[in-house]
Amino acid sequence: MPSIRLSGLAATTADGRTLFANLDLSFDGGRTGLVGRNGVGKTTLLEIVAGRLPPHAGTVSTTGTLGVLRQTVQVAPDETVADLMGVAGTLDVLRRAENGKATADELASADWTLEARIASALGRVGLVAEPATLLSTLSGGQRTRAALCALVLAEPDFILLDEPTNNLDREGRAAVVELLSTWRSGAIVVSHDRELLETMDAIVEMTSLGVTRYGGNWSHYRERKSQELAAARHDLADADRRVAEVTRAAQATSERKARKDGAGQRKRAKGDMPRILAGARRSRAEATSGDNARVAERRRTQAVEDAAAARQRIEILQPLSMVLPSTGLPAGRTVLRLDSVSAGYGTDAAIIEGLSFTLTGPERVALTGPNGSGKSTLLALVAGKLVPRSGNARLHTDVAMLDQQVSLLDPTLSIRDNFLRLNPEADENACRAALARFMFRADAALQMVSTLSGGQMLRAGLACVLGGTRPPPFLILDEPTNHLDIGSTETVEAGLRAYDGALLVVSHDEPFLEAVGTTRRLELPARRVV
Repeated sequence: MPSIRLSGLAATTADGRTLFANLDLSFDGGRTGLVGRNGVGKTTLLEIVAGRLPPHAGTVSTTGTLGVLRQTVQVAPDETVADLMGVAGTLDVLRRAENGKATADELASADWTLEARIASALGRVGLVAEPATLLSTLSGGQRTRAALCALVLAEPDFILLDEPTNNLDREGRAAVVELLSTWRSGAIVVSHDRELLETMDAIVEMTSLGVTRYGGNWSHYRERKSQELAAARHDLADADRRVAEVTRAAQATSERKARKDGAGQRKRAKGDMPRILAGARRSRAEATSGDNARVAERRRTQAVEDAAAARQRIEILQPLSMVLPSTGLPAGRTVLRLDSVSAGYGTDAAIIEGLSFTLTGPERVALTGPNGSGKSTLLALVAGKLVPRSGNARLHTDVAMLDQQVSLLDPTLSIRDNFLRLNPEADENACRAALARFMFRADAALQMVSTLSGGQMLRAGLACVLGGTRPPPFLILDEPTNHLDIGSTETVEAGLRAYDGALLVVSHDEPFLEAVGTTRRLELPARRVV
């Protein structure tokens, strides 16, 4: 049976930081989702399994064949879909055979089923292309589909996928989800896509402490985490109860000792007890009192430590929630109106044509459509960065836009300094409190923006925009969950749930759109290519 065994595996970064150590893990077929915060070492683990990166320590034992999909498909200028699939030479033989130019040996070894299998593989990943299509003419999402098609065609015993739905539109994501849901060989999938993780047979969670395997898909994993949260809350209540009991018992013992000491002093004052006997009783009482105090202190220390551990587990496990200042946006206020708007860049054909749309009050609108349909163009138009060629675009309130680069932040400043720059009325306490709500506590708030990961960057942008005394009534987000780990995504979702203004968001992430409470959709059609 095909299998992958990891024993005592360890990996470090270029600067010597340990990613993971003494990692033991096995895969025996089935589909496994590998989850964890960005930077914990998921991609490094996949590269080690694929044999592309040596481990710092430990061994990898593989039985069966592997197929690998990287996050980014790099292409040469003249490389075709057939080249990516590794079948260009075989197809060339078939072409020569059709033209009567193949040799006898070529005819004997020709794969006459190849073209049918290529068509089937292309259909499984939803890619409309010919084998001779140049990869350089395809979008990033189409290249990812072509790479998936190559895996389907090769039929390896295990496929290793690193964020396969990143940069894909809704249709592309659906094709990958469908592919994994029907995949019958082994698969190890690094992903933050909760829809994709629903197709898994098991979830392996990587943390700085190691790995934990959970049987079942994403929903089963979340249920187990909910049970762990309930258990942690029970443990906290039990520890708090024991702390209270020990404290009460110690207080009662202290009061009894005080009463006995008082009685002994009065008896000795009367002089009716021999001095030697009185001294012996006093020594025994002091020894017993000391023993009781030490036992009580040990019990109390253990209970306090148990309570602290339970609180830490609760903080890690419980869903994040937060409270933000109100925008003051009235329910009936028109925020945005587009009347027969057409827009594009330079002298090229219009990307958006004749679009009319009105956003009123604290609506939450999902802007959707296939890649290339004009979503980013429309956001630039709404944000005032692009002038319409015809029609009218009217914005009736203040707006903040967080693009994929979070360009409203100054990369040369810290998160704290960016907050104070964008919220000049805020004092230091208000600044630190706002940043803490978005998980930038203490020194984390002093990180330079240029050093942040994508997830940290978006959280910092949201903190700076939404954490002031009066957040903007209208917020625009462009693909906010791209490259975010699930923890960062849930932080963003919590912030947007607490935001009471209008929202226009571009996203192909259905669980995210549901979590932030989108109320309707503006679907842009695929562009017609002339």
